[in-house]
Amino acid sequence: MAVHKVQPTSTSRFDDLYVSPLEQAPLPKWRIPDGPSDPRVVLEALHDELDLDGNSAQNLATFCTTWADPETRALMAASLDKNMIDKDEYPQTAEIESRCVHIMADLWHSPSGRDTIGCSTTGSSEAAMLGGLALKWRWRKRREADGKPADRPNLVCGPVQVCWEKFARYFDVELRQVPVEAGATGMRAHQLRDYVDENTIGVIAILGVTYTCDYEPVSDIARELDAIRDETGLDVPIHVDAASGGFVAPFIHPERTWDFTLERVASINASGHKYGLAPLGVGWIVWRAAELLPEELIFWVDYLGGRMPTFALNFSRPASQVLAQYYGFLRLGFDGYRRIQQSCADTAQWLAGQIAGMGPFELLYDGAGALPAVCYTLAESESGLSLYDLSDRLRMTGWQVPTYPLPPHRQDTVVQRILIRHGISRDKAGLLLADLRRAVDALRDGGPSDEMRTGFHH
Repeated sequence: MAVHKVQPTSTSRFDDLYVSPLEQAPLPKWRIPDGPSDPRVVLEALHDELDLDGNSAQNLATFCTTWADPETRALMAASLDKNMIDKDEYPQTAEIESRCVHIMADLWHSPSGRDTIGCSTTGSSEAAMLGGLALKWRWRKRREADGKPADRPNLVCGPVQVCWEKFARYFDVELRQVPVEAGATGMRAHQLRDYVDENTIGVIAILGVTYTCDYEPVSDIARELDAIRDETGLDVPIHVDAASGGFVAPFIHPERTWDFTLERVASINASGHKYGLAPLGVGWIVWRAAELLPEELIFWVDYLGGRMPTFALNFSRPASQVLAQYYGFLRLGFDGYRRIQQSCADTAQWLAGQIAGMGPFELLYDGAGALPAVCYTLAESESGLSLYDLSDRLRMTGWQVPTYPLPPHRQDTVVQRILIRHGISRDKAGLLLADLRRAVDALRDGGPSDEMRTGFHH
C-alpha cells in the first residue's frame, strides 16, 4: 500500500480580512511597509478609510461631476495605460482629442471652422492660465513692435475664481479686480473704463460667477470695449472663462450672445468635468483662430519616437478623461445635453421658489438664465439665524452647503449656494429641502433641549 504524506497547508488565504496582520495596527503613515500585503486586505483597509469621506452625491458645493454611468467607468478603466501627451504612440487618442476641440469650437460658433486651434488640459484652471499666457504674449509683442515698454501688464476681471489670482502671481501680471456693485452678481460693463489702460492684456468675462452662479454680460462688455477702442484706440481682447457656463449656455440659453459670435472674444476655456459631464480631470481651451495662439508658446517635443506640438503647464497625464468626454458627446448628442441641463435648471428654479417661500431667505440668484443653481442670503428681518450655523446643521444629515461672504466691497453679505448637477434629482432636492426646513426650525428654537434629544435605542 502506498504511503501518502500530507503536506501542511496555509489557511491565511481563507482568513477573515480583519484578522490579517495589516489590520492589527493603524495603517503606515510615515514610512513604507517592510513587505507586501494581501491585495484584498489592502483594498478593504482603504475602503474603510474612504468611507469616512463625505458623500459626493450630497456635496452641493462642488461644480464638478460626481455621477458617471457604467460605460464611462469601463472606458476609463480600459484606457488606464494611455498617456495623453504621447500622440505618436496613441495617435487615435490624439485624433479623438482633436475631435473634441472642434466639437466645442462649433458649439461656441468659431468662425475658423476646421482651422480652429485648442487643446485639452487637466481642468479649466490650467486652461484659463493658457488663455492668459496667450493674452500676455500677444500684448507684449504689440508693445515691443511699437517700441513701448512691456514690463507692467495687467488683467481686468470681476469676482474671479482663484485660478486667475494664481495666474497673476505666477506670471507677474497685475490683477485688477472690479468690485461688485450693490445689487449686482458680477462685473458690469460700465465699470471697465476705470480699469482698462494701455497695459491691459485682456478682460476676463465669467460665464458662471463662482460666488453667485450668474453670467456676466459678455456682449455688454464687448460693446463697452468697442466704445473704448473708438474713443482711445485701446483694443483690448476678451477671454471668456466659461468653466461651467460653456457647457450650459449653448444648450439651454441659445439666445444669449457670449462666445465667438462676438469678434472681441479671443479665447474660451471650459471645464469638461463640470457641466461638460465628464469625470474629474479634463478641461478645454479653444482660440477663435490659430493666429491668436503665439507660436512662441508652442513647444515641439521629441518624445517616445515622435515629434509633437504641446502647449500645457504639465506633461504626462491620463487620456481616459478625454476619451470619456468624447463618449459623452457621442452618447448624449446635442439633445441629450440639452435635456440634462434643462432638467437641472428646472430643479434649481423649483428649489429656489421653495426656499424663497420659507421666509428667512432672500434670493440673490434663482436659477433662471444662467447656471443651474440657487444663491441666497438671510432676509434683513432674520437677526437670530446664522448661515454658518445652518451649514453645520445640514452637515449633520450629510449635506454640504457652503456659506461664504461675497467679494470685497460686498463682503458684509454672507450667502449660501446650492449647485444642481447631473445626478441631483428633484426627489433629492426635495429631501434637502425637508432637512433645510428642520434645520431652520431647530436653530430658531435655539436647538433642542436635552429632554427632546433622541438617543440610540437598543
